[in-house]
Amino acid sequence: MTTTQAPQDFLTTLAATHPDKLAVVEDLPDGTIRHWSYAEFEANACRLARVLMAEGIGAKDRVIWCGQNSPWVVALMAAARKLGAVAVPLNYRLTAEEAAYVVDNSDATVAFIDAELQPLFEGLRSEAPKLKTVLVFDAARQGLAVSAAHVDAEPLLAAADGASLPPAGAAGGTMIYTSGTTGKPKGAVRFGGADPAQTQRMIAFYGVRGDDVYLTTGPLYHSGPSGFMATGQLLGQTVVLQKKFDAEDWLRLLDKYHCTSTFSAPAPIRLVCNLPDEVIARYDRSSMRVMIANAAPWSYALKLMYLDRFPEDSLFEVYGSTELGVNAILRPEYQRSKKGSCGQPAPGCEIRLYDEEGKVVTTPHTEGELFVRSASVFDTYHKAEDKFQEDRRDGEWQTVGDIAYFDDEGFYYICDRKKDMIISGGVNIYPAEIEGALEQHPDVVDVAVFGIPSEEWGEMVHAEVVQRPGASLTAEALMAYAREHLAGYKVPRSIKFIAEIPRTGTGKILKRELRKPYWEGRASRVG
Repeated sequence: MTTTQAPQDFLTTLAATHPDKLAVVEDLPDGTIRHWSYAEFEANACRLARVLMAEGIGAKDRVIWCGQNSPWVVALMAAARKLGAVAVPLNYRLTAEEAAYVVDNSDATVAFIDAELQPLFEGLRSEAPKLKTVLVFDAARQGLAVSAAHVDAEPLLAAADGASLPPAGAAGGTMIYTSGTTGKPKGAVRFGGADPAQTQRMIAFYGVRGDDVYLTTGPLYHSGPSGFMATGQLLGQTVVLQKKFDAEDWLRLLDKYHCTSTFSAPAPIRLVCNLPDEVIARYDRSSMRVMIANAAPWSYALKLMYLDRFPEDSLFEVYGSTELGVNAILRPEYQRSKKGSCGQPAPGCEIRLYDEEGKVVTTPHTEGELFVRSASVFDTYHKAEDKFQEDRRDGEWQTVGDIAYFDDEGFYYICDRKKDMIISGGVNIYPAEIEGALEQHPDVVDVAVFGIPSEEWGEMVHAEVVQRPGASLTAEALMAYAREHLAGYKVPRSIKFIAEIPRTGTGKILKRELRKPYWEGRASRVG
């Protein structure tokens, strides 16, 4: 009888074939630089894996990690993979109550955290009794003491063996908690990493290479930045880590390391593009080859701003999600001509729309709920298999509740999340379309649109707007602007100006917080 051994970890292979190549570099604004070659990356990941093993972590066990972007965060992902364990990123922007829910729900017994986040974990330990050990990294580097309730990982790592580990007996994975824009967040479990065949097709489609340099744009607890970083590491790319996003510092890193690829939500790139022209001009931006636009839709106005400042052929817009992976891609040559589209189905991905009666949509420009069949779809929700099955149709088609249509050429357009749909006077209205129109006004910085109660219509369209500092925009003027771009029934009937739109750490609008005061005391929050 023969047994099949798990394949050797790709990092072990890269450390053997390219030991001296720069794998990870952290270059802070104060001039502090930390860099690991692939040989050093492998050794540090193996040291961390052995520290985790000593704490009882093995195949399928959950390990929480929490920290801003740093080499040790990247090492944790590799260490968990080497053990066949499941890495669970924790958004460091959460409150102690929110974080405690994720930690406890995940069933993790060990956490690996940045020293600066110790107060967060001290505040949640009583609500997460399954968490036995909190390992703290970079305490000495930051001049911070390690709490008596925690364990300093530094001496343990220094004493651990950095020799390569044998292949894991089982495939590990990730469990990334969704943003929780409705109800409690859910852990989306994905075992075994990306499908190799589909990954190869994606790599060819984007044209990324082993000599590319990947720059992080936003936190690695988000599935997009970490997922595209992982793809780059498969190819042996260099990863440039920006610990915390700053627009001009991002340009500095882009210029200094001649970065060629990244993944970004709209907000960071909007901040970059809004820098004064004289600041932007200080930095060479010509090296950028592959900009993956995702996490939330980039407005057409933002795309034009980006294309004015970066190479014309660098922008790829991606539609996808933590649960479903990458589902549609709009290539650079269509960014100007296919306004509002998220592209055509990604390699290895099939898309199907279902109407409200459960029938498959076959007619262009007909809206339906978007379902996906792909090897990149996640495996289940942790402790919520019922929700996973609820979002499934015909045995193998999965949804996250987005509404879309396709045009005559097979390009898809996302209307909105199904749960955010406004029904006013029996007419379905999708807020994303209205938000996209309003945010193109030069005095609008941010906007959220949702339905509020109306005795006459059931719901009416309402917008909450953040305007540019120093602007004196009025509700009447913005409504008049909306009428120039939208059908009358889509124009907001009321507008409120606020200082900030509440968002999750991944940039999604927390509409439940905005809706709550308008629906207070009612049994339902829809008309």
